[in-house]
Amino acid sequence: MTNRPIIAITMGDPSGIGPEIIIKALQSPEVAQICIPLVIGDRMALDRALAVCNSTLKIQEVTVAEEAWDSEDNCIPLLALSHLTESDIAYGSPSVAAGDAVYRYICRAAKLCLDGQAAAMATAPISKEAMHRAGHDYPGHTELLAKLCGTDNFVMMLAGDILRVSLVTIHEALKDVPRLVTFDQVLNTIRITAEGVTRLTGKKSPKLAVLALNPHCGEGGKFGTEEMEIIEPAVKAARQEGINAEGPLAADTLFHFAQQGAYDGVVAMYHDQGLIPLKMLHFDDGVNITLGLPIIRTSVDHGTAYNLAGTGMASEKSLLAAIRMAAGMVR
Repeated sequence: MTNRPIIAITMGDPSGIGPEIIIKALQSPEVAQICIPLVIGDRMALDRALAVCNSTLKIQEVTVAEEAWDSEDNCIPLLALSHLTESDIAYGSPSVAAGDAVYRYICRAAKLCLDGQAAAMATAPISKEAMHRAGHDYPGHTELLAKLCGTDNFVMMLAGDILRVSLVTIHEALKDVPRLVTFDQVLNTIRITAEGVTRLTGKKSPKLAVLALNPHCGEGGKFGTEEMEIIEPAVKAARQEGINAEGPLAADTLFHFAQQGAYDGVVAMYHDQGLIPLKMLHFDDGVNITLGLPIIRTSVDHGTAYNLAGTGMASEKSLLAAIRMAAGMVR
């Protein structure tokens, strides 16, 4: 294919499984058919992953994204932004140097997308601890990318073939969630989710389920009033805008119906409410998508898995799904 898009793939924490799952994903013939992958990361870490995975792929360093177009068969185009030492990338040991490198990988990939030099970006898992220790204090990828893109109007969604779940609040302490679930935030999340699910499914009016915050939808105010005062009015406002949303719905039963295809997307109020059921179904093939950005960004839905780093046993399925979804969203 001559019209394959360049997709920037950030290495994530070099001390984790990121380099290995990149090697394993790029060994799939499918990747070469749908895109031109451009890895952004560290040469030593990628060389080490090649050996661990017993891969026959080779590395071809590039200095600008456009050079990836001319990469040879069986080669991985690498934009090497760091030159870390062995102690910097010891398996399972996040370091300050690696944390700073991870931050720079993400920034460069976002800039390539914003400048039109890459069509999308897919990210391997990071160590938030290492990034924080390096002086980059962001709760995660999503918030950093929103800052780089100059927007606060974003939504985190995790998606698989069966479930698609977006979050009203993301990386927050549970005790802070109730005050962060506001009418504006719920309505905005519904809007962005509807637009995102339309792009993912091609449906002009996807059916969305909006979850309650409290058990049993608050039981008429006995367990909380957020449903009556915030969530239900937000759903009504969304419906008045033509969005096909229902709610608030009890989270303990909703996912039974959602996994049977009753809904195209689910809006959850907080992180674990939505992501525990999603990962029960899509642990290996789930994809993290940041909706509302001016760029396309997908990611794995798992962490650095330090216990598997260096073994070559980590599954590449989520990263492969993220690359596939990014390429599909470009098309």
